[in-house]
Amino acid sequence: MTSIGQIIDENSSRTLAPAAVASQVALMSVVSVAAVITFNVLRPKNKAIYEPKVKYHVGDKKPPPISDSLLGWLPPLYRTTEPDLLEKFGLDAVTFLRFTRMMRSIFSAVAFICCAILLPIDAVYNLKHVPSSGRDILSMLTIRDVEGSYLFAHVAVTYMISVLVMFFVWRHWKVMLHLRQRWFRSPEYMESFYARTLAIMHVPKKYQSDAGIRAIFDSVQVPYPTTSVHIGRKVGRLPELIDYHNDIVRQLEQVLVTYLKDGKIAKERPTVRIGGFLGMGGIKRDAIDFYTAKLQRVNKAIEDYRREIDTRQAENYGFASMAAVPYAHTVANMLRNKHPKGTDVTLAPNPKDIIWANMNKSPADLFQKKVVGFLLLVLVCFFNTIPLFIISILANLSSISTYVGFLSAWSTASPGSFAFISGVLPPGISALFGVALPVVMRYLSRFQGALTHSRLDRAVVARYYAFLVISQLVIFTLIGVGFIAAEQVVSEIGEHVSFADIINSLHSLPATINSTYINQSSYWLTFFPLRGFLTVFDLAQIVNLVWIFIKKSIFGRTPRDIREWTQPAEFEYAIYYSILLFMGTVALVFAPLAPLVALAGAVVFWASSWVYKYQLMFVFVTKVESGGRLWNMIVNRLLVSVVLMQLLMALTIGLQYGFKSFLWLTTVPPILFIVAFKVWIDKTFYHQFLYYIPSREELEHAQVHSSRADASGNRIERRFGHPALHMELFTPMLHANMMPLLGEVYKGPIGNDKAKLGEYGGKKLSAQVIDCGIKFASVEQRDLEYDPALYKRDRGELDWDARSMASAAIFGHRPSESASVYHQKAAFYSTGGESGRSSPAPLNYSRTNTQSEIELSRLGQSADDLPLLHDRGYDYPMGRQTPPPPVPTLPPRFASPSPPYASAGGVYLSPAEDFREAPLHRPYTPSREGLNHATAPPHYNLAGRGARHPV
Repeated sequence: MTSIGQIIDENSSRTLAPAAVASQVALMSVVSVAAVITFNVLRPKNKAIYEPKVKYHVGDKKPPPISDSLLGWLPPLYRTTEPDLLEKFGLDAVTFLRFTRMMRSIFSAVAFICCAILLPIDAVYNLKHVPSSGRDILSMLTIRDVEGSYLFAHVAVTYMISVLVMFFVWRHWKVMLHLRQRWFRSPEYMESFYARTLAIMHVPKKYQSDAGIRAIFDSVQVPYPTTSVHIGRKVGRLPELIDYHNDIVRQLEQVLVTYLKDGKIAKERPTVRIGGFLGMGGIKRDAIDFYTAKLQRVNKAIEDYRREIDTRQAENYGFASMAAVPYAHTVANMLRNKHPKGTDVTLAPNPKDIIWANMNKSPADLFQKKVVGFLLLVLVCFFNTIPLFIISILANLSSISTYVGFLSAWSTASPGSFAFISGVLPPGISALFGVALPVVMRYLSRFQGALTHSRLDRAVVARYYAFLVISQLVIFTLIGVGFIAAEQVVSEIGEHVSFADIINSLHSLPATINSTYINQSSYWLTFFPLRGFLTVFDLAQIVNLVWIFIKKSIFGRTPRDIREWTQPAEFEYAIYYSILLFMGTVALVFAPLAPLVALAGAVVFWASSWVYKYQLMFVFVTKVESGGRLWNMIVNRLLVSVVLMQLLMALTIGLQYGFKSFLWLTTVPPILFIVAFKVWIDKTFYHQFLYYIPSREELEHAQVHSSRADASGNRIERRFGHPALHMELFTPMLHANMMPLLGEVYKGPIGNDKAKLGEYGGKKLSAQVIDCGIKFASVEQRDLEYDPALYKRDRGELDWDARSMASAAIFGHRPSESASVYHQKAAFYSTGGESGRSSPAPLNYSRTNTQSEIELSRLGQSADDLPLLHDRGYDYPMGRQTPPPPVPTLPPRFASPSPPYASAGGVYLSPAEDFREAPLHRPYTPSREGLNHATAPPHYNLAGRGARHPV
């Protein structure tokens, strides 16, 4: 009778049979071709899904013409060059596409080297030294059974792979630095207000005022003046109330559209269950009446809150604009590690990029949230071992079929279907469980205090990538080792070995680790075909089409849904980067062990580079342009992948020869090369990548903005005031053919009115008003889709003044008033905390010269030729017929405190004149860098009006 150990030996010890891998490759190839055919057939008649950017784009950034022919989408892909991509689609999109091209280049070269060198060596060794009963077609092409000097061919290949990766990274880093500097100098960036604005975080209580922000800059004597400052204002629960209001509007619109579908009243009114769990228990209520009453209450709450909110209370963050973009970058670079007055001064992000809920968090709050978020992340990782265990079982079906009766019968009766399920299910289950993970990671990263969506993307990439590597590679391998150990124990029990001998035999377990993780390369050969199919499946947009069909046919689409779905969707850079990086890590780690994995990775990267290029050109948009900020961190993780490859090779050599032989040390030098390369990359590229470093000529010809224009238009408040202070509430919208039925729905008097909708650019639409005062706007069929002109307005960066509403206007203040706690009338920077500038004022100044006060105008050459920061100030030509009255003169220092009242001949400012023109400033000349003034500034209460107190 055959022993159980013999059964196990006869049953393949590898993770997946070659038939399982072949079945997965064949299935995924067929469905991928089917998806491409589906895309080609559906694309011409569904342009809103497959080509939304042709209709919705900003300015002249329209995608290239695309034909409706079967393969008409291919020519624009290979004809569009990188400069065109940069101009039309932004640097974030170009960075992602350059990363995909870099990965396909790396793995094309790696796959060629590994297949050309290692496959013949491994195959020849297996044919010579491994009996046919102990090998199969896949194991012959891996390092699993290779021993002796043949192993060092694999070590040599790891050296070659490391050099290849460093070469391609260096080459693409050079191009990325050029693209980044070109983006800094682009008209779009140079004319953006946020590009010349600094963010000041963690402002101490003493400095939480506009005057305090000025004093912070005064304390470090920055070489360029601020043109305007703004301290953040507390908004309390107002953002939460607005989000709650808008969610209720969406819910009310949906129940009404469902109830009035096709312009007919349904037989039964919709209901909603209040309380209960999973549809059980609770109380059923009329959904329309419930959401209407809820909306009425929240409207009243917002009105009361806006009336009672005290916008005079300051937050612990603020913003300061500079006169020019090079000035802002220079100051940010100077202060990046200095923390003046305990603050952090950085370049301000795009206001659309800010996560306002995290802006006012104190360091203690952030620490607490980071600790809690880390614990939750560990908890998620722990629970993820459950699906990993399931995946491991499915990946080891051939091994466990010996112990499970129906699996053994199945594998004997139908080996083809058994191999098919063994190859298809494991990666499928893995992909299914991975759908929710990015959402969880994004939520946890936001909870931990990410300040911007760009930083949130970086956090998601870091956490999600680490999570995938730890769970899918490390833990998955450890579970596989557990299966091998269990198999060994069961085998020895079947042979009636004593318990003591079983325990003693476990000392050989480390030797099984080598074959375990090499055997798992077969699983990754099924993983890559699935990833290739999912990439092509993204191109076909089948899920989106099916969901829109279900929504339209069963529930009905609200006007708001149609408006949002017709505009281009946002590209999830963090998720796609994480997945591509993980695929790259797997392919690199297994390249010298199982070269076919690297070949599979190269095929998927080639497909991904073309699919994602189409999607970024015609389908998706960037949420907020960050200028390719993710590039450095993804390159870092690619280099970490090379280190992981070397570590696994060191483990392989150590397990084969024993770690006491020290032959594993031959794998260590490439790790040192990678570390040195990383240090060199940082010193050579990274600093220039972060900041715009202008030349002297660029400084001299910088586009300088005036203090008057920034301050008089409340530009910094409009850009960087909390959105809740000027956000318009949603107005419920219904299809025009449903409006006549509104009276039957609410059974009461219905009035006619006009509703001004911010979603339609302030356009007034016909509306009906129910007895509780809620307006319902009527949307005609022709107005359902998003207006391309409004899309250009909403996505544009340079026309905020024309469409922004200052927070002061909402609270009933005059538009000319600042939203700051105290009205600032300033002649220069720090006169008792009441001034508005950090520069010496001209001693003789004329208000009649108004040409340079125009926004975006550059100061004249005469200003450039003046001495830099001369103690006596600049002598401007006088335009007045009468001498000016005596006013305070300037002390002989840069950005000085308030001067005493002194001689005549100072700056003339009439009572009606609040601001003056910002002169052009340069950094200190070498002769002035060492100036030290002994005059001590008086003590001010910077949290208040800047009133002077005795010392």
